[in-house]
Amino acid sequence: MPDSVTKKDDAPARVRLVFLHGWGADANDLTPLGDALASTLSVPAECIQLEAPEAHPDGYGKQWYELFPADWQAVPTAVQTLQQRLEQMSLGEIPLSKTVLIGFSQGGAMALHVGCNLPLAGVIGCSAYPHPNWQPPHVRPPVLLLHGLTDDVVPKEASEELRQLLQRGGMGCDLTTFPGGHAIPREAENAMASTINVWLDYLRQPDAIARGLRRTRIRTLPFLPSRRKRAQGPRRSFPHQRGRR
Repeated sequence: MPDSVTKKDDAPARVRLVFLHGWGADANDLTPLGDALASTLSVPAECIQLEAPEAHPDGYGKQWYELFPADWQAVPTAVQTLQQRLEQMSLGEIPLSKTVLIGFSQGGAMALHVGCNLPLAGVIGCSAYPHPNWQPPHVRPPVLLLHGLTDDVVPKEASEELRQLLQRGGMGCDLTTFPGGHAIPREAENAMASTINVWLDYLRQPDAIARGLRRTRIRTLPFLPSRRKRAQGPRRSFPHQRGRR
């Protein structure tokens, strides 16, 4: 399973951004997003693009587990494998506490399921959905959710359900919506960048972390043309709670 690692400058990285691609994509899919986010941070960042372990059934790209039909029984193994990969990274110079996990679509579902169980700086899920019967822990990293209002692959109700699940422990969860569909437009990138910088500031101000975690807001961003779509392979729509990308 190849991992793509990029760094923006020669200075030693002080934080890490880890990206999980969607169903049918590969480790290179979110590289432009990583470059864009790293350029906005106040400290040097290492960007790691993780590739899903399974081959896509159509013969190109990768998947974290089968989706059509959805093989939910494969999720525990997929989650355990990903968690081990992330924990292995913590053995290096950058700890998990200075790592932000970012996932799109199926990668977003994996990011939330795994990331909420680790002492990360934060977790971002774009066009994500909850795995069946998933219950987030009461103590977890801060979470940002982003979703297009007209997403016809993963409906925005999936992120609304995620927000409800994540709030049950009394911790806040930010949900940002934007005009558009199953993609990561420029305004979503901007929301990610500003949130990550806030999280990194909290690392330097421990007393502010608890206050920040309890903030909950839903923001609808103005329309801007999408820089690029993230879905690859054939587009398949599915009703919420049955099949998910």
